[in-house]
Amino acid sequence: MDGGSYGQLAYLLLLLMAVGGWVFAEYRSRLGLALRTALAWGMIFLGLMAAYGVWTGMQASRPQQAVMQDGGITIPRAPDGHYYVTLTVRGQPVTFLADTGATSVVLSPADAQALGIDLATLRFDGQAQTANGPVRTARVLLEDVALGPVTDRRLTAFVNEAPMDGSLLGMDYLGRFRVEIDGDRMVLLR
Repeated sequence: MDGGSYGQLAYLLLLLMAVGGWVFAEYRSRLGLALRTALAWGMIFLGLMAAYGVWTGMQASRPQQAVMQDGGITIPRAPDGHYYVTLTVRGQPVTFLADTGATSVVLSPADAQALGIDLATLRFDGQAQTANGPVRTARVLLEDVALGPVTDRRLTAFVNEAPMDGSLLGMDYLGRFRVEIDGDRMVLLR
């Protein structure tokens, strides 16, 4: 443990002693009641932890994109209301936010590095306008980009110089498909 961890541990022990001291002073003549109350609160806490675990487990097991019999790809709407598409680029899965308001495919610096793109060798001489203002970009060429049964040998993309939460799948790629929004799913057909 480092110095910060010892400080946090000391703080937690001090807090525990303060609460424990109050409980002992309040319930000193009724220790049985104190024990039952503590047990009840402990069970409530465990119940909330279990409910949270079940809820997050359900969220993680939401259906993923799937290929339909007609060759279309269905993408379910995520809990945040967006559609996330997983492409395979050079054999590596990359998750993109389907963004019909974006012109281009934009890789986050983290996704670009995961694909083996050396950020130090890129020339960030492009510029894109975003809701947060202008950002510098570098043009790259992605090879062997696959979405289900559909493979594109080459796809132009841009690496954003600034960190991003994730990569964007703009109309340069989505425009290659017929895009339909049907309830809580996006269907891509080519």
